[in-house]
Amino acid sequence: MKIERVDEHLKGKLKDPYFKELYELEEQKLKIVKRIIEYRVKNKFNQKQLAEKIGVTQQHISKIENGEFSSISTLEKVLLFIGYTVKMQAIPISQTIKHRIEHLIRSKRRIQFA
Repeated sequence: MKIERVDEHLKGKLKDPYFKELYELEEQKLKIVKRIIEYRVKNKFNQKQLAEKIGVTQQHISKIENGEFSSISTLEKVLLFIGYTVKMQAIPISQTIKHRIEHLIRSKRRIQFA
């Protein structure tokens, strides 16, 4: 089945520590997006109505709901309005993972520019 192939492909990709870190970040972002959309739907707001209540543009709400968190301050406004807050942490990764990521990035750069 195709689903099994996708799962196998993802399992293989997750062996790449750089990909894994980015994938886990996207999963965290998805959880935030779900909370915002669930709030909006539960309260029967469209994006424009929610934006007006918060004091941001509809485009900001759309971008956030699409996982684009280019403005942490806007994200924080939205989350505070719906009863959440932003908690950011810079968490160190092991030296082994760090070196593997650095190596992968360097090797990808050589391939791209060769």
